[in-house]
Amino acid sequence: MTAELVRGQNHPLPWSRVEIRVSVGTPVIAGATLNDARGRMRDAGWFAHPAEPQLPGLEVSRQAAAVHRLAVDLAALPQDAHRVNVLLALPDGVGGPASFAELAAPFVAVTGLGGDEIASYTLTGLGAESAVVALELYRRQDAWKVRAVGQGYAAGLAAMLGDQGLPDARQLAEKINEAVAAGVARSIAPPGPGPATSGARVNYQHPRRTATPQPEPRPQPPQQPVAGDAPGWSMEERLYNQVWGMFEDLARTVAAYRSAVDFADSRMERELEKVLDDPRTRVGPAADAARTEARAKHRALVAQAQAVLDRDIDQLVAEAEVVEPALPPALARWDNPVWQAYRPPAERPMALRVGDLSLPEAAGLRIPMLLRLPLDRGLWIDSGRRSGCDGLTSGDELRGLAAQTATALAARLIAAHPAGEFSAHVIDPAGSASGALAPLVDSGALEMPPAAGAAGVSAVLERLTQRVDLVQMAVRSGATDALPADLDPGDQLLIVHDFPHGFDDRAVTQLRYLADEGPSVGVGLMMVADRDDARGYGPVLDPLWRSLMRLTPVPEGHLADPWVGHAWTYEPPLAPSGSQVLPQVLRTVVAGRRSRGY
Repeated sequence: MTAELVRGQNHPLPWSRVEIRVSVGTPVIAGATLNDARGRMRDAGWFAHPAEPQLPGLEVSRQAAAVHRLAVDLAALPQDAHRVNVLLALPDGVGGPASFAELAAPFVAVTGLGGDEIASYTLTGLGAESAVVALELYRRQDAWKVRAVGQGYAAGLAAMLGDQGLPDARQLAEKINEAVAAGVARSIAPPGPGPATSGARVNYQHPRRTATPQPEPRPQPPQQPVAGDAPGWSMEERLYNQVWGMFEDLARTVAAYRSAVDFADSRMERELEKVLDDPRTRVGPAADAARTEARAKHRALVAQAQAVLDRDIDQLVAEAEVVEPALPPALARWDNPVWQAYRPPAERPMALRVGDLSLPEAAGLRIPMLLRLPLDRGLWIDSGRRSGCDGLTSGDELRGLAAQTATALAARLIAAHPAGEFSAHVIDPAGSASGALAPLVDSGALEMPPAAGAAGVSAVLERLTQRVDLVQMAVRSGATDALPADLDPGDQLLIVHDFPHGFDDRAVTQLRYLADEGPSVGVGLMMVADRDDARGYGPVLDPLWRSLMRLTPVPEGHLADPWVGHAWTYEPPLAPSGSQVLPQVLRTVVAGRRSRGY
């Protein structure tokens, strides 16, 4: 049975050799790009287009046409190619339409070599776009899937290629349009029964082999998920990429579900309005039957979308069940047994888990929120009261949770670095966070006690801004060997509680400087603050807030993904109630420092 996809929806591919069939109301350019695991093109040699129609495993049409048949052999693609994007673009300079808004919705289908349709997608809703990524074939767990994308670009083919990381995108787009306009390429032969493109069958056989090609294997059931099956040079990198793949899959499958439900709602509304528009059919048995049919169609469409969503979520839950236990400490939750055998690492990991993300359609599925190390921007733990926090009886309780969240994040950062190569400094002017800071203080993880009062604030900020100045000057002049012998070369973290209490104008200026310049030389910033408390400084602090990543001490939907922009619910990485894992880990860090003479 053919899967009729909506935007964002995916479907498994049962065969490695497939055809992409395109039907548009006017001649368009059809091409295909290869992408790595991060969705980037390596170079122009990863693009099959009319001027260069063949790549290993790919062949596309040599000219613009209203009907295309693109051949894809997934098994023959380069080993480091993990995605195939099918692109459609309106040619320039041939007197055709300027945007897809002037055309009927393009139709694309993925078929087997015998013509059996696997999945199809109608690209509705296009407007000013003159180029569009129609489909994406992508690899997950050693299996391939097709996803309906429908991402359009009003700036045309060059913008689309540039978005995939091609530096000379404009020149290549001009080359393709010139080839199409000049009629350099051959005409496409009428579609035949085989995988014909460019008037000839694609020859998948090795040129020096004479054995008869083997028939396509029968479709196999989905493979059981395996931890670390994503690309990468190490198990840590493979797990990191696998988590990001799960994040993207959930984002897109939920987007497909929401799109399908929206379509079902709008179609039912149109059909019900049609009944009301005609005075002759507003009442009576015919009107009742029409309303009943419209609602039945709506239920069927929603049920179909729900079934696809449930299938995809079940796959992701199964994957999470094998991935979560395999994560190393830096990527694991506090309740993961891996922490019981924790030892300070020999080198800094590539990423750190700073919480979990979820969507309401998959409330039981948590995706780790991973940030690359070193952090390229500071963190802001928002202690301000907001809607949706009715369970919190007071602002003091919320501020306490914010302080606990900061401590948990600081402990993870300390534990993620080799012993003695990372240090944390705390500013707590009024001592309001002493309870939350106890694990850091009691374990000895802080080399100096939390700074209190205006004098303490000034001393810490002066010391860290001086360090940033010295390291920046040394790096710019190429004289890092001339840095003072007593300067700590390890990364630093400044944790600021109860801002702006204890801060004067000079201290605020220094804080902004650390937020802007510190990350480039290994000085990070973590603030626990209520933005409303700092209103007295006016807009002078707006750049500070914008430079920090806002996290919340209670679950809140405020973070957006980079693919479809869902509002994800963030949950902070707090240790289980009553657990001693956090102080135990910090004591292990301190013991590791002492063993190395720090």
